[in-house]
Amino acid sequence: QVQLVESGGGLVQPGDSLRLSCVDSSRVFSINGMGWYRQAPGKQRELVASITAGGKTNYADFAKGRFTISRDNEKKTVYLQMNSLKSGDTAVYYCNADTNLESYYSNIYKEGNHWGPGTQVTVSS
Repeated sequence: QVQLVESGGGLVQPGDSLRLSCVDSSRVFSINGMGWYRQAPGKQRELVASITAGGKTNYADFAKGRFTISRDNEKKTVYLQMNSLKSGDTAVYYCNADTNLESYYSNIYKEGNHWGPGTQVTVSS
């Protein structure tokens, strides 16, 4: 069973950095594709970055050059390093797991059915 728990959010100033973590309790974390999403007040949830089981990464345009997604299979954790934060990055950040074996064999990521409760990131001066 997949249970995702995010951490690392908080209140920071523009230009600061944060590293979000998401622990996946499933026994087969290493074959799961993982994604980070965010949802700002009044807006739809959007993909921030994803990483396949094979380590292939993908970023939203707003995240390129500022955010880095990575994974540690031994710790069953996926990270989102966020640098040069802006007020527009304020949102609840969610972790998502793609447990579809077709994704694993194809080394792709598709939004899965497993979500964490989210962690709040607020960027404000």
